[in-house]
Amino acid sequence: MFVRHWFLIALAAALVTGFFGGELLAPIANSTAFRYSVVAGVLLLMGLPLHPESIVRSVRKPLAWTMAVFINAVCVPLLAAGAALALSSAMSGGLIVAAVIPCTLASASVWTRKAGGDDSVAMMVTVITNLLCFAVAPFWLTVLLGQRIQIDFADQAAKLALLVALPLLLAQVLRRMGCGVWADRNRRQLGTVAQGGILVMVIVGASQTRQRFQASGAEVWDWSDTLLMVAAAVGVHLAAMALGVVAARGLRLAPPQQIAVGIAGSQKTLMVGLQIAIDCGVSMLPMIVYHIGQLLVDTLVAQRWASVQERAAEQDRLAADDGGDHAQPDQ
Repeated sequence: MFVRHWFLIALAAALVTGFFGGELLAPIANSTAFRYSVVAGVLLLMGLPLHPESIVRSVRKPLAWTMAVFINAVCVPLLAAGAALALSSAMSGGLIVAAVIPCTLASASVWTRKAGGDDSVAMMVTVITNLLCFAVAPFWLTVLLGQRIQIDFADQAAKLALLVALPLLLAQVLRRMGCGVWADRNRRQLGTVAQGGILVMVIVGASQTRQRFQASGAEVWDWSDTLLMVAAAVGVHLAAMALGVVAARGLRLAPPQQIAVGIAGSQKTLMVGLQIAIDCGVSMLPMIVYHIGQLLVDTLVAQRWASVQERAAEQDRLAADDGGDHAQPDQ
């Protein structure tokens, strides 16, 4: 069980370590250069295993990935803006940050594949949303949080271009220079190191959360607000997934593409969200809860979809065998 769910357990441990070791970790947590180096390094590692061939394949299916990108970049922020009305300022800001960031770099394709979906569509959504996040995220932050938090659009856009888009582009250049085979062979190790970097950012964010909590003068944690936030984060993810599947079905896309739109349209990347939450001074808990929620929920959904796909394939095989048995021989 530990091997299978080690990252979720490590996330919880990182939260506790960062929150209760806030004073000891403050020098590192408050170092902007350290945070930016970790973010850029992790995204470079996560970008190395991305296959450009999958992107080329998905170009032939523009309707599916265009719809998923629209849901991820437009619908999820709007859903979160509505859900955030019931939360405190810090939690609502954190939920909005979780909603405006791009799609995950790895898990969207992995979960789509596990569910029997078209992972080339998920890959295209991942690439487009991450490359465009330098414009999309600052836009939504300005629109949805601009009245509460001072946000410099140009500054945020420049940061995200350097921390997200540039490492991903550099990763593809390195693949072209001969690192592709090595990255494919060491995909698991690269993923583990990248997850380690994410845990470092969780510790940093938790440390800053503790510092802000102490500065606010509050003595008791607001658990009711936290529970509302958990429900809102999971609810936004489920609503976006359902919207993607229903919209794709309405446009008569094939089931594998429906699955890809549902998963890629609703998933969000943890690393970028943590960095923006820290930059904006809002709670990072909604980002972590959204991430954990999508891991757990999408695992169950992927298993369900995969079983449905298997049953449908089995019925098709039985029907084909039955038709062959009853076919009349040639005279």
